[in-house]
Amino acid sequence: MTGLLPEGFHDRLPPFADAATRLERRVLDAAFLHGYEQVDPPLVEFEAALQRRLKAGGARDSVRFVDPASQATLAIRPDITAQVGRIAATRMGHHPRPVRLSYAGPVVRLRASQLRPERAQRQIGCELIGRDTVAAAREVVSVAVEALQAAGMTGLSIDFTLPDLLAELAGDLPADRLAALRQSLDGKDAAGVAAIDPAFLSLIEAAGPFDAALARLRASVHGPALATRLDGLAEIAAAVPADIAMTLDPTERHGFEYQSWLGFSLFQVGVPVEVGRGGTYTILHDDGAEEPAVGFSLFADALLDAGVGPVERRRLFVPVDADPAAAAALRAEGWVTVAALEEQDSPAAQLCTHILTAEGPKPA
Repeated sequence: MTGLLPEGFHDRLPPFADAATRLERRVLDAAFLHGYEQVDPPLVEFEAALQRRLKAGGARDSVRFVDPASQATLAIRPDITAQVGRIAATRMGHHPRPVRLSYAGPVVRLRASQLRPERAQRQIGCELIGRDTVAAAREVVSVAVEALQAAGMTGLSIDFTLPDLLAELAGDLPADRLAALRQSLDGKDAAGVAAIDPAFLSLIEAAGPFDAALARLRASVHGPALATRLDGLAEIAAAVPADIAMTLDPTERHGFEYQSWLGFSLFQVGVPVEVGRGGTYTILHDDGAEEPAVGFSLFADALLDAGVGPVERRRLFVPVDADPAAAAALRAEGWVTVAALEEQDSPAAQLCTHILTAEGPKPA
């Protein structure tokens, strides 16, 4: 058993652990410049309180155990968003709205999926609490894109969805038929949708590149409230940089079961799964009141495991007889210096790309 880890857990070694830290720092720094200040909730909370805020879906992912000290049942967080909501609703309940918060840390899930076999993951994100307006959503989408670009990502794309659109359109459709309709739309089963109500076939057709999909959706969805919602979606998309590809799938619900009027997924060329997800939702207060919010979470492991994260290894070997002041000056410029501890040490042994000479750094 020496060296073995449970299924779904792994060690992250150099230089990839360093890359994970750099990715996290660049994202948080970009968010900080937009006013998002970091919170750091604990890995473990009381099960009952955490489940209440996670709602039904996330609660099933919690790893639970009995605390030997208090004999209370505790849970390891499977998601940090709910904890940020707790902080905003309690310790920062007095704070003027909106409140902008960022976070980063590990999460642990009870079960893994085929697309994401890791049970322990790093989650980075931002939450804007107190608003779910078009302006708030536009800011959050823009910050998510800017943060990924600051981390060195290129080839980004966004897929927008409208999680509660079907419920708005379905009206008084019986619950069993609505559930069957959701299932058929999730599977893009045109025959199944037509058997329930052919009018909803337009929602399958209104999927694809953003501009064309939005035009098809406008042509098939009517009513002033829905038109206003589509206008808001267009306004959000207009703020996305031109080099970011955008698509629209108005009925996509996987991962958006608890979002309200807007959801979005972030993708990166070369990564087989989404690298982030966000949207509008509500946080729960202790008195049962729901407060609007909008935010996003990024999944660092997906980027790093695909080899598109900021993996850098520029190391300067400092021989035994080198000038310590010269090495210190180079560290101030951003160099990583690795000092030889004995004459036999070498750049290759210390995984160094450069060596410090009297003329300065030279390739090793």
